[in-house]
Amino acid sequence: MKAKTLTTLLSLCPAFLLSIAHAADRRQVQEPTYPQHICTTLTPEPGNNQQRIQQAIDRCPAGNAVKLIAASGQTTFLSGPLSMRSDTWLWVDKGAVLAASANPSDYDKGHGICGTLSNQKGHCQPFIHFDNVQGGGLLGEGTIDGRGNQIMAGKTETWWQLARRAQKEGGNQNVPRLIQVDNAKNLTFYQIHLINSPNFHLVLNKVQGVTVWGIVIDTPADARNTDGIDPGAATDVTIAKSVIRTGDDNIAIKAGNSGPTRFISILDNHFYAGHGMSIGSETNSGISNILIKDLTLDGTTSGIRIKSDSSRGGIVENVKFENICLRNNKWPITLDTAYEGKKGNLIPWYHSILLKNVSGSGGQVVLNGYDSDHPLDVTFDAVKIDNLQGWYQQNAIVHVAEGGLTPAPSTIANATAVKTAYACEDKWRPFPATRQ
Repeated sequence: MKAKTLTTLLSLCPAFLLSIAHAADRRQVQEPTYPQHICTTLTPEPGNNQQRIQQAIDRCPAGNAVKLIAASGQTTFLSGPLSMRSDTWLWVDKGAVLAASANPSDYDKGHGICGTLSNQKGHCQPFIHFDNVQGGGLLGEGTIDGRGNQIMAGKTETWWQLARRAQKEGGNQNVPRLIQVDNAKNLTFYQIHLINSPNFHLVLNKVQGVTVWGIVIDTPADARNTDGIDPGAATDVTIAKSVIRTGDDNIAIKAGNSGPTRFISILDNHFYAGHGMSIGSETNSGISNILIKDLTLDGTTSGIRIKSDSSRGGIVENVKFENICLRNNKWPITLDTAYEGKKGNLIPWYHSILLKNVSGSGGQVVLNGYDSDHPLDVTFDAVKIDNLQGWYQQNAIVHVAEGGLTPAPSTIANATAVKTAYACEDKWRPFPATRQ
C-alpha cells in the first residue's frame, strides 16, 4: 500500500471514548401503504395528457389518489409539467408510464431560456412539483420517465447532450428536474420507478417528515448531473429499501443557503453506477445527525464521500456509516474539504464521523481536513479495505476503535488490525430490469 501524509494528527481510541451521539430520523417510520380511496382512474389518450391529469389532481378530494393505469395495450401518458396538491396522491400503476414532454417551451419560465446554454440557470420548471404542500405523494409500481434521452422539440440534441455540451463549452444547461419538492411536510414516495431524468431525479428542499421507500432510480452512468435523491434544508427524512444507479451522486445530502439538514436516515439501500453516498458539496448551513446503515455501493466511482470547500463549507457532525459494503470503487472513502478547489471564507469542518463495519476492496482513501485549527475528526471501527492502492491524509485526527482498521497505515501508531471483517457476500443484489 502506498501512503502519503502531509499534516496529520493521530490517536488510537478505546471504545469507551467513542460516545458519539448519532441520532437520525426522529419519527417512527414504517413501510407505507396505498391510499384506500381513488378519486379518478385515467387511461392513456393520444397526444399530451397534461390538462386531464392536472384537472384530476386539482379536483381530487383530500386523502384520495389519482390513478394512472395502462389499458387496451396503451401504457404511456405523455404530459407536460404537473403540480401536486396537499394530501393528494398520484398513483402510477404497474405497467403504466408517465412520460415527460421533450418540448422545452412546456417547462420555460417565460424567458425562452429552457433548453439552452446560458450564463443563467434555473429557467425550467420541474416535471412534477410539490410546492408548499402537506401530505400525499407519489406511489405505484409504474414508471415516471423524464426522457432525458429524447431530442428536444425544435432542437438537434437531447437534454443529456445539452448538459454534456455545457461541460465542454461552459455555461449552464437549462433542463428540467424530474421531481422538485419545496417547503413541504409529511410526503411519501413509495415503490415508484424514476428513469431517464434530464437532471436531478428527486430534490427535497425545505422539507420535514419525508419517507422514500422501495423506489427505483435508473438513468445511464454518462447522463450528466442526474443525482438520484438530494435532501437539502431537510429534517426527519428516511430513504429506505431503494435501488439507485445514475450519472451523478446516488444520494447527496446538502445544506446550502436554505437552511440546515439534520435527522436523516438512509437505510438498507443498494447503489450501482453513480458517484456514491455523498454529503455535500453545499454544507454551509450545517449537516448533523445522519445515520447511513446497511448500504451496498456496487460500482460507484466514489463510495462513502463527504465533499465541500471554503466556497460553500460548514460543519458536518454526528454522522455514522454502519454496515457498508463496497466493491469496484475508485475512491471507497473520501472525506475532502477541498472539493473542486474553490475558495471563500466558509470553512468546511467535519467531526464526530464514525465508520463502523465497512468492507471494500481496491481504490484510494482520502482524508483531507481543512487546516490544523479545523481538522477532520474520524473514527474507524471494524473497517477493512483489501488491496488498497493509496491512503492520503492531512489535517486529520484519526481514531481506531477496538474493531480495528485494515490496512493500518504506518502513520497510525498501534492501530489494531480487523480480526473479523464485515461479511458482504450475501449483501449484493442484481439491479432490477427497469430501463426503457
